[in-house]
Amino acid sequence: MTRRVVITADDLGREPGTTEVIVALLAEGHVTATTLICVSPAAEQAANQVWELGVVPRLHVTLTSERGLPRWRPLNGAASLVDPDGTLSDDPLALGARGEAQDVIREADAQLHWMRGRGPMPEAADSHAGTLYGLHGRSWLAEALEWCARHGLAFRLPRDPEPYFGGSLPPQLAAAHERAVALAEALGVSLPQTIATNRRGAHELGAYERLRDDYLRRLAALPEGTSELFLHPSREDAVTGPDGIVRTWEARLLRDPVWHNALESEGVEVVGGWWT
Repeated sequence: MTRRVVITADDLGREPGTTEVIVALLAEGHVTATTLICVSPAAEQAANQVWELGVVPRLHVTLTSERGLPRWRPLNGAASLVDPDGTLSDDPLALGARGEAQDVIREADAQLHWMRGRGPMPEAADSHAGTLYGLHGRSWLAEALEWCARHGLAFRLPRDPEPYFGGSLPPQLAAAHERAVALAEALGVSLPQTIATNRRGAHELGAYERLRDDYLRRLAALPEGTSELFLHPSREDAVTGPDGIVRTWEARLLRDPVWHNALESEGVEVVGGWWT
């Protein structure tokens, strides 16, 4: 079996700086997929730019705002998802403590409807800030997978979680993951073999070369089948705080000849769109 990888730039539409970088990387062929934050005011313009390139973004189901940006509002307005002012919290833990499954799915429906009303139907969905997975409180994985099945969407949930988490899951999480994968298979929801991304900040990494070395290691360790590497490339001035420099490093990585040489020497086939 061949090793294949989808290289995804997350957060299209987050704000103009990030969108500019992602659109350029898509046009240059350095990434093969992107995910759209359609609750952002910049979403429609961003979507039009990538549709013009012939790229259909995935739905980045977004239930939280981003620190450093004006708060986003949900498209459905469900009470359990918002702060008193009607905006999405920028704290995933707050959402995980209060969000109700029916409101989560109604908001996912509203975001999917927004995309379908403006362009091609996305083929897959994933979770902004990991909120659907229960990483910050309640898990809505079962509901999300059933929702994907209803709409014929693939979903970003790794069959093999170890490359993402850097080792075996704790027993309780491992059991929950096994149940989710089994449910996806029963429902016919396509999943990637594994997923990988950078989870360290600038202070821990220290320099660009350490980020690059980490991605090279992750690339070499990809299993057979179709996996996904997802990054968050941007400009440093578009993202406040320490994440800005890391996002700049990720944009640099995707254009780095060392990275492209590794893709070739590892014999990993770069594919687009979603997971089959």
